[in-house]
Amino acid sequence: MDCESKELSLLFTDDREIQQLNRDYRQKDKPTDVLSFALEDEKKRPHFAHAPLGDIVISVETAIRQAKQNRNTPDRELVRLIIHGLLHLLGYDHERVSQKEAQRMRRKERALMRLIMI
Repeated sequence: MDCESKELSLLFTDDREIQQLNRDYRQKDKPTDVLSFALEDEKKRPHFAHAPLGDIVISVETAIRQAKQNRNTPDRELVRLIIHGLLHLLGYDHERVSQKEAQRMRRKERALMRLIMI
């Protein structure tokens, strides 16, 4: 997928709002760190110069907790969650796939973190 001319929306929110989204869209009634909502399948959509890729929603409260647990900075954790959400929008998965595919996503996430957080 060519991502040079794609756009996405990014929402930083709290645990209450992300829990509601997680319940409504994934039937999981608990807060989570990041949710990704891909827009229509690109093959079914006409090509636009800046076609939307999707939405990423991040709970800042959860990101801060995870940063402390992982001895990470909140900024670094937020970048990791943006990367994680973006990979989901690009078709990567770690939940409904083989262990090999989940590892592929984790490797890509780490590589992008190294690239961005030099």
